[in-house]
Amino acid sequence: MTKRPIIIDTDPGIDDAVALAIALFSDELEVRLITTVAGNVSLDKVTMNALRLLKFFGKDVPVAMGAARPLIKEPIDASDIHGSSGMDGYEFEEPTKDLVLSENAVNAMYRVLMDSKEPVTLVPIGPLTNIALLVKLYPEVKDKIAEIVLMGGSTTRGNAGVMAEFNIYADPEAAKIVFHSGVPLVMVGLDVGWKALVYPEDSARLKDMNETGRMLYQLFQKYRGGGLKTGLKMYDSCAIAYLLQPGMFEAVETFVDVEVAGTLTAGCTVVDLKNYLGRPSNAKVCVDIDPQQFKQWFLDSLRKCN
Repeated sequence: MTKRPIIIDTDPGIDDAVALAIALFSDELEVRLITTVAGNVSLDKVTMNALRLLKFFGKDVPVAMGAARPLIKEPIDASDIHGSSGMDGYEFEEPTKDLVLSENAVNAMYRVLMDSKEPVTLVPIGPLTNIALLVKLYPEVKDKIAEIVLMGGSTTRGNAGVMAEFNIYADPEAAKIVFHSGVPLVMVGLDVGWKALVYPEDSARLKDMNETGRMLYQLFQKYRGGGLKTGLKMYDSCAIAYLLQPGMFEAVETFVDVEVAGTLTAGCTVVDLKNYLGRPSNAKVCVDIDPQQFKQWFLDSLRKCN
């Protein structure tokens, strides 16, 4: 079976750790490159977290460091959700930096895309700074991108601002560039993440599943993306789920723009589901997910890990 080539752009992050685990052990995906971007915590911290995870999983995927701050606005982080390290709760072995490339994330993505014989899917699960820089600096890569499947945005309310989801709010100008890039785009946002939940009984299964399950169980004790009793939200895993099991989602083609000037709504993804604006569709937006199917897929996927 031919694997689907992907590049994961990430800011690990506890839910990023889950998404990376599933992608790296999938029989259907080939992770050709991991790029890091400041988001949940600083660039240095998220890069070290990516290296820690690769060492833990025993995977040798090249890592390229990207943007340390947003294009324009001041940086924010989510250390209140993920802990000061970004992955509080588990004592990882310290990795070497052997997997870190000397080239930056944008140039590394450009090289991997242009060298590929088939189009590559980009999977950004953090702020979109690196992706925006890529399509602006190297517009010729657009023909080499199969699609962008991103975790971010919302059709309704936000989790970082009243109307803004964290990844978009962290760099709204970058998100606007990506949504207007002309590249086929799938938005997997808060609307489905709120339903992609891990409950105490699911977490308990992970604990006894394998080494990855035990590691994630310990991280979940510190994760504030929801609560164990009410369900931990697996936002980033939804992007990987869409790649592997799109049938569990309801998605619609529509026009999406990003508010960058609003004093109360900066970072809001304006999803024109009823075509008020009369603009052509530029994204496929996931509006619902089958929670039971997601839970079964989630557990089955993690069983494949070490």
